[in-house]
Amino acid sequence: MSDLFGDPLGYLFGLILKLPALLIAVTVHELAHALVADRLGDPTARRLGRITLNPLPHIDPLGALAFVLAGFGWAKPVPVDARNFRHPIRDMVWVAVAGPMSNFAVAFVTLVVVRLLGPVEGTFLLVVADRIYTFNLILGVFNLIPLPPLDGGHFLPYLFPRAWSFIHQLEQAGPFLLILLVFSGATSRVVIPVVNLISDFYVSAVRFLI
Repeated sequence: MSDLFGDPLGYLFGLILKLPALLIAVTVHELAHALVADRLGDPTARRLGRITLNPLPHIDPLGALAFVLAGFGWAKPVPVDARNFRHPIRDMVWVAVAGPMSNFAVAFVTLVVVRLLGPVEGTFLLVVADRIYTFNLILGVFNLIPLPPLDGGHFLPYLFPRAWSFIHQLEQAGPFLLILLVFSGATSRVVIPVVNLISDFYVSAVRFLI
């Protein structure tokens, strides 16, 4: 917020650089959820028009506003009816993991494309590509945190099938705990080291392959 009022033009330019990365990361993430849910037997997302690369159906207005003002936002969750799955608990894990895995895939492909394009250092496209790469890694890792309402929270019923009471309580308190962890900086201390570890692996892999 201080950047917004202190240097509005600089803030606006930074937002323009971040916006493509945000739209790509969010769209791919939610589309992956929708596709896997549809493939496993739940047509809810398809009926609501969520199987699309158009970012508009995936954007939550309040989450987008929060991103503009605070640099932290969220997308509109893909609705999933687990009753349509043959194996509800297990299939929800597949649906949940599809989002982060899609972000990791986009990050890797972005790195490969940048490597193939050669030395374009300092160009606008490289800056945008860097944002796409970083945003997708962060979104992927962040969503794997095992806390509802994040994707990682859907792993809990599968891993701890007898802890229904605790998981239900966690689902109710999860959003408040998540806000507390984000604004206290606790999530950054977990997410950033993991992002750096994955990034180092990706860079090494791309250098080996190309």
